[in-house]
Amino acid sequence: MWTYFYDWLSFAVRWTHVVTAIAWIGSSFYFIALDLGLRRPRELPAGVGGEAWQVHGGGFYHVQKYMVAPAGMPEDLTWFKWESYSTWLSGAFLLFLVYYLGAELFLIDPERANLSPFEASAIGIGGIALGWLVYDRLCKSPLRRNDTALLAVLFVYVVLASFLFSQVFSGRGAMLHTGAMIATIMTANVFFTIIPNQKIVVADLQAGRTPEARLGAEAKQRSLHNNYLTLPVVFLMLSGHYPLAFATTWNWAIAGLVLLIGAVIRHYFNTMHKTGKQLWWCWWAAGALFVLVMALSGAPGWRTPAPPPEAAERWTKDPELALASSAHFDEAEGIVQSRCSMCHARQPLWPGVGIAPKHVYLETAGDIVRNASLIERQAVRSHAMPPGNVTGLEPAEREVLAAWLASGDGRGGGS
Repeated sequence: MWTYFYDWLSFAVRWTHVVTAIAWIGSSFYFIALDLGLRRPRELPAGVGGEAWQVHGGGFYHVQKYMVAPAGMPEDLTWFKWESYSTWLSGAFLLFLVYYLGAELFLIDPERANLSPFEASAIGIGGIALGWLVYDRLCKSPLRRNDTALLAVLFVYVVLASFLFSQVFSGRGAMLHTGAMIATIMTANVFFTIIPNQKIVVADLQAGRTPEARLGAEAKQRSLHNNYLTLPVVFLMLSGHYPLAFATTWNWAIAGLVLLIGAVIRHYFNTMHKTGKQLWWCWWAAGALFVLVMALSGAPGWRTPAPPPEAAERWTKDPELALASSAHFDEAEGIVQSRCSMCHARQPLWPGVGIAPKHVYLETAGDIVRNASLIERQAVRSHAMPPGNVTGLEPAEREVLAAWLASGDGRGGGS
């Protein structure tokens, strides 16, 4: 019953997280685009820095931006903050449900650090909190006056944090915590800087004082950071579903490259909104960086012996026969059944696993041959499985699996 409830609770929280994230990302992208698209085509009211005319849903909208604040407080004022708070709260709950309650499966890798679930969770929470504290201190340092220098230092810091996470957590856990750290920075920007500064401006207006321009500039800088961090966070949160992204020695470098990819893509759109120019080189740069990500994902230790000619011939005629008749199959079958089948069974034996993940069964010889390509991706090309290597799959055993797959030219069954 607990497994049934837990799965539905995780699904509901994940759904909530995705919905609130869509709302937050949508409003963030819209206001950055609006801000960059402001124009001064005529004499505008005092304090107005620009205006925009927009059409949507059959109607026209006329928007004006006050660089500091209007002369008086409007009666109806909409605050944009709950999208951010709801996204972070639901994400934190999901992190607790999946990675802290399931630390042994998803967070701990004994080959990197033999931690208890409590120790791993404490390191994760501490790393996320430290990420915000260091970021905030950097933004309040003299670097704040040079956006380029500040962003360069922040980039190095995030990559360093990702590297450190990768030294103590599983690949999946390291990528997720890098994303959670960035997401926490983004929400903390809203909670500790953007909204408080706006509240000070409102209070000054109500008291008849002129608000400081510095408050708006600080909020705008943090908002721009959030805009450039959004795409990398989405990638990092999705990476847990793709072993070639997280289950590699170079996952921390991949996280850094994704930061650059997100930056050049946002630069393309921000430039287009501001000037109308389309910098197509941004897409070429993003594509080149993504090719480098793909290259890094396959870089660590994938070495398979070349199949003998007769094996290649059998593969051409019948791929499943080539794998099943391989000299390595009996040994590979024993490895899979001893290391994988306790979860990937029609009636799983691993505590807390009620249904085989993704309905992939690895109990019989036929099951193993049919799912050879999945075994290749999850346990040979990457070390995603077993999660956290909880069943102790040895490097030599992975080499046996690689040799078996080579007898079928490395192309197993269903995917």
